[in-house]
Formats: sequence, C-alpha cells, structure tokens
Amino acid sequence: MAITIKHFFHQQSCTYSYVVADESSKEAAIIDPVLDFDSASGATSSDSADQLIDHIQARNLNLKWILETHAHADHLTGARAIQAKLGGQIAISAEVTAVQAVFKSVYNLGEEFVPDGSHFDHLVQDEEVLPLGESAFTVIASPGHTPACVTYLIDDALFCGDTLFMPDFGTARCDFPGGDAATLYDSIQRLLALPGQTRMFMCHDYAPNGRDYQHLTSVEQQLKENIHIGNGVSRESFVAMRTERDATLNMPALILPSLQINIRAGDFPPAEANGTAYLKLPLNAF
Repeated sequence: MAITIKHFFHQQSCTYSYVVADESSKEAAIIDPVLDFDSASGATSSDSADQLIDHIQARNLNLKWILETHAHADHLTGARAIQAKLGGQIAISAEVTAVQAVFKSVYNLGEEFVPDGSHFDHLVQDEEVLPLGESAFTVIASPGHTPACVTYLIDDALFCGDTLFMPDFGTARCDFPGGDAATLYDSIQRLLALPGQTRMFMCHDYAPNGRDYQHLTSVEQQLKENIHIGNGVSRESFVAMRTERDATLNMPALILPSLQINIRAGDFPPAEANGTAYLKLPLNAF
C-alpha cells in the first residue's frame, strides 16, 4: 500500500497543512500545522490544528512526525498544540539555530532562550531519511527564502514550503534575515531536477487574478510555466528580478508575533509573574 495525503487550508494565512499517512503501518506525519491567532485580541485557538487531530484520530493513525519546512513568518505553528494531544517528534532544519540567533537579538530575549535548536525534538540535515512505516521522507535542504528552509520528498510527493508557489505566483521572497536570491535559485534548480511527474505540494496559495485556491502542481509544470523561474531563466536574471520585487513588498502581517512562537517550536514565551505570557513588538527596528 502507498501513502495517502490529505490537505487542510487555513484561510487567514492562505496556508496549506498536510497529513501524510503510510497506509500499511498507519504511521503519519503532519507538515506545517497552523495555530489560529487573532492579532487584535492576542487570542490563540487550536481550531485549525484540531481539524488535523480529528482526521488522525478518525483514521486511527499514529503520529510520528510533525515536520516544519521552516520557521514561518506568516502564521503561528500549531506543532506544540498537536504534539500535546497526539505525540510525535517536531522536526525542523538544523539551520534553525541561525534564525533563532537573529531573532533572539531582535526581541532582546534573555538567558532563558538559548538558540541551539533544543526547543525542537529533531534537527534534520540535508539528505537525511526520516522513516514513516514502509515509506520514508528524504530531506532536501532548500535555503534562500530563509537559511533554514527544507523540502520533504516522500515517494513522488514533494513538500517545498515557501520555496516555490503555484506557477502563476512564482517564488518566495528573499529579504528576510539570512535570505538570499542566488541561494534560492540554486535550491529551486535542485528541486526542478527531479522527475517531471514529481508532485509538488504548496505551503501557500494566494489565488491570483481571482482563480480558485490550489495546492498541487508538478515539476514539469513549474519548469514550463512558473513566472519567475520557468523556461530556463538565468541565475543573474532571477536575482535581479527577485531583488527588485522584494524591495516593494511589505513585511508579513504576523512576522513579529509568529517568529517569537515559531523559533520555540510552538511554545509561548515564559509566563510572567501574573501568569500571562506576552509577545514583544520591537519599535522602529525594521
């Protein structure tokens, strides 16, 4: 028996999360789960994460992995909320330590926060194999959007995070700390060297020009149709385009709240003396 893939869409952040199950063993992985967050009130809820939990429980799956493609800047991760109910190991790139170090400085975090990746259960390396029953994920380092981006390949299914979007939307921005357009170009070329029929599952879709939201494309389609990288665009041209475009983009609405949670694998900052946890908002830092 093969793997099955179920997608879930978080409308507020335009994020796709996935449950991947090995049908023989009933082992499962969740990729890029979301924790709901209302920035006006500061309230969080697990409504979106609970949809994934309900799916796993209804199918009697055993959650082995909670896989992050990177430390997201547009939503809070639901990894810890899911782990509290289902177990599983939370995994992210070993390069997350570089992201943690940057944002420890941004938020002026104290000695309680050590940027060594220990908040996560497992730090993945390039070409590492993560077993899932009779199947397995292969980790492909894909930095450029951030230094800690990875793609997960299982059978013919590729989960590429923010590295690539649907062909009519293009590629990830590279102006976050540690981002680099030339590095992103090289990462994308590595992914697009896979067989053309390889399925590519998106982490986000923004439905340009009013089309329906979509989560699935292929290597072949990206090579032919991607507006930023398709049809043999040169590295030099891509870097110039990406640099010019990134200079016009606003910061993601939730980058400052989300990174404080996401570099902690979904844990909130330690509660203060009154029992409440607080998020910091650095003024005039960007």
